[in-house]
Amino acid sequence: MRIIDAIATILLIIGGLNWGLALFDINLVSVLFGEGSDLARIVYGLVGLSAIWKIFAWKACHSHCDHK
Repeated sequence: MRIIDAIATILLIIGGLNWGLALFDINLVSVLFGEGSDLARIVYGLVGLSAIWKIFAWKACHSHCDHK
């Protein structure tokens, strides 16, 4: 699962940078892959799936951790 976590983290960083650049009216995904392209839609979908993956990974980690 380490590889999936690494990929999810990279995709979330890309998503975060894209949101940060939106402040300057720059859409990094659209610039790289073309606005509305299938590849851009795939990237958006993968970023969303990565967020869901990380939510469940975080919840699993915290349910096994010893909170004092």
